[in-house]
Amino acid sequence: MFSRAFRVRSNTAIKGSDRRKLRTDVAAAFPNLSAEQLTEFIPNKEELNVIKIYSHKGEAVTVYMNNRNPILFEIEKALYPTVYTLWVYPDLLPAVSTWPPVLQRLAGGADLMLPGVVVPSSGLPQIEQGRLCAVTLLGNRAPVAVAVATMSTAEMLAAGMKGKGFAVLHTYLDHLWEYGDKSSPPTLAPLVTEPPEEEEEMEGKEPVSSLSTDPLQHVDVGDLSLKEHDSCAVLIGKEELGEKRAAETAEDANREVQQEAEDSRTPQEQMDALFSQCFFHALKCKVKKSDLPLLTSTFLRSHMFSCCPAGQQLDIKKSSYKKFSKFLQSMQHQKILQVKELNKGVESIVEVDWKHPDLKAFAIPEGFSSASAAQDNKSEDREQVYHAPEIIPLYGVSTRMTPLFQESGHKKGSILSGSEVRNIIINYVKTNELVDEANKNLVKVNAILCDCLLDKSEQEEISHLKWDDLLSRCLERLQPLHQVTFLGQEPMVRKGNIEPIDIAIAQRSSNKKVTIIKNLELYGLDPQCVANTLQQKVQASATIIPVPGAKERVQVQIQGNQIHHLAKMLLEEYQLPRKYVQGLEKAPKLGRKK
Repeated sequence: MFSRAFRVRSNTAIKGSDRRKLRTDVAAAFPNLSAEQLTEFIPNKEELNVIKIYSHKGEAVTVYMNNRNPILFEIEKALYPTVYTLWVYPDLLPAVSTWPPVLQRLAGGADLMLPGVVVPSSGLPQIEQGRLCAVTLLGNRAPVAVAVATMSTAEMLAAGMKGKGFAVLHTYLDHLWEYGDKSSPPTLAPLVTEPPEEEEEMEGKEPVSSLSTDPLQHVDVGDLSLKEHDSCAVLIGKEELGEKRAAETAEDANREVQQEAEDSRTPQEQMDALFSQCFFHALKCKVKKSDLPLLTSTFLRSHMFSCCPAGQQLDIKKSSYKKFSKFLQSMQHQKILQVKELNKGVESIVEVDWKHPDLKAFAIPEGFSSASAAQDNKSEDREQVYHAPEIIPLYGVSTRMTPLFQESGHKKGSILSGSEVRNIIINYVKTNELVDEANKNLVKVNAILCDCLLDKSEQEEISHLKWDDLLSRCLERLQPLHQVTFLGQEPMVRKGNIEPIDIAIAQRSSNKKVTIIKNLELYGLDPQCVANTLQQKVQASATIIPVPGAKERVQVQIQGNQIHHLAKMLLEEYQLPRKYVQGLEKAPKLGRKK
């Protein structure tokens, strides 16, 4: 269900009676939770949020968040735990195990086939058809998937452990997991099912094999094969598993020496070291003197994050600093850089000591391209590459339009693209035989179309609509939305139509003109970077000032009428579509003084 990106519709806090109702629903859904565990799971004071999303298939899903992690999701009034919850309560659901290589298939949207289920010596747990289950990997009791049994245990055994056994709803590594802190499953030892007498009988006998942390060394996979069949995961061959295991074992051995020193440090100390590494890496390879002053938020997002090694993630809350501003204060105390608040509430790096011993002594970590690092060092005029976001107009089904879309399975609040709306309307007209037989360019207005698309004054006068008029009226009466997708990020759905970048000319004292640019942040543009670039290009003073009446929004102000330069930068360099830039017609006419 979450193998592809989903759309976020709303995000609200859970308070008072809603929190108590949620706790009651959780207690009913998972009766094996103790009262203490229930209070810990749905706390009284910690912040809880509910997020309404739509899956890639258009299914409405409710997600409950706690401490930035999704803990539950609800589909058609049924509650399901996420893997984050199951890592805390691993025995919340009956569990079945599968082979580690199968996880990649499950995360890609496949269901779990019975040949991929490991049958322990104690037998499978007794499961009824439709029972919610957890899926674990052999050798680790931490669940990696949530699934629904498609048949009972007796039916599975009667079928010879063939066919689809579990319909997978959510997995570790899918998009719902990515919505949280992206932590990895803990290592939980499997429950011991063999009686202790067997261990005593083994005493004095020569062991068959030594203990190993690799579960594949204890299992004879036989001649089963892992392949994809009808979007479901089944097993692969013993040779492939052996090769994969050997490769992973070699990689683990290479990492042991490097990780040995790190293992002795606390997670907080490791995060502090990671921040320092990315800090020096960014200063040495990503930032040049002409970039200053540089917004601290831009430095973190655009420079430090790109210096983070693969498989690791910067999280200031997991460090001893807790806030990025405190980390920068620490660097400032060491006289590596200087931070100032150039505008109210907006901090910038204004100076860097490029000759500081710690910065000069820093070596680029292994794993980063030496060629790209050399290129960064040589290129004094490089700029952060900007990629214009992909903007898609969307439409939400309003209360008035619900009757028209119910036939296609959509409800109030459903989010649709323009092409989806068009197809739904065309199918509705054809299904209800509303095309005028005498003139196929006209559509007969039935009762539902009349209520949804016509004003009261028109309902007695209009009996037919042209196709174009029908579709345009439909789009006008739907709730306007838009989806913005930045490079490397998940799509974001926002209400209303996106505001264009607004360029205006204002008059100041002594008949001087200034150019004001607003809404740059909506398109992923840093106002401070835009101001710095413009200032260098036109050799005029540029500043950042708050937008009147809008909290946490700023605008760029630069001396003179600079619309010609802005047009070239926004349309040609940044490749923004012309329709998203407003005010370019105010450019001074050529041949006249600005």
